[in-house]
Amino acid sequence: MRPNNVRAMWKSGKCVVNGWLSIPSGFAAEVMAHQGWDSLTVDLQHGIVDYQAMVGMFQGISTTSVVPMARVPWNDPAHVMKALDAGAYGIICPMVNNREEAEKFVGACRYAPRGYRSSGPIRATLYGGADYQLKADDEILAIAMIETKEAVKNLDKILSTPGLDGIYVGPSDLSISYGMGPGMDHTDEKRWDLIVKILKGCRKHGVHAGIHTGSTAYAKRVRQEGYQLVTLLNDSRIMAVAAKTMVDDMRGPKPAEPKAKAKAQSVY
Repeated sequence: MRPNNVRAMWKSGKCVVNGWLSIPSGFAAEVMAHQGWDSLTVDLQHGIVDYQAMVGMFQGISTTSVVPMARVPWNDPAHVMKALDAGAYGIICPMVNNREEAEKFVGACRYAPRGYRSSGPIRATLYGGADYQLKADDEILAIAMIETKEAVKNLDKILSTPGLDGIYVGPSDLSISYGMGPGMDHTDEKRWDLIVKILKGCRKHGVHAGIHTGSTAYAKRVRQEGYQLVTLLNDSRIMAVAAKTMVDDMRGPKPAEPKAKAKAQSVY
């Protein structure tokens, strides 16, 4: 079976630089794959990517050695198994809040007796190899998202789930769950303490920690802290930022706004 380079990088103590795909295009995915990412994750939860688009995106990624992964829409075995059968080498599962949900997710990623994944890796054998079903359980990554107050409360129980390879912090939902605003790259004490707490829990249980970030500066900071998978924005946002930067550069600096004239006061 084709080895999972993310697993190999983790084993050697390296941090994985992960890209995020939200544009439903095989060609766009192929272009991203040729930019040097360690892995690329197709997002099926948010945005406009459907299953058929994901398959084409995996095919684009497979022109390189980049590891294909998917974030499924929900903790539903049907979604997990279909993405794996399409060739995903890692599954990121949203909103895992307790041990029972973590066990349900991990079980869907593994064949019996380690789990209950149904046999039918139609494209996965083309990508992974003829011995896929014999070796998939040792290569496929099961990564649960920690993104709620409830999940943090149950952190130890979630992280002690047999077969769980990693967690992935969803900073926006995590922040909302604690009654704060959405967004990424939080540096205030309360939210940073949560990010560090989750990381310490992962170290305690031997689980790898990943997180979504909005800048290279923040990604480097959490990597330095010990996170082992960092995602930078997504393809559509990267395109928008690059395009805006070039257009603004061509337009030049905007003229200063004229100061508003003081209104004459009426005399009565």
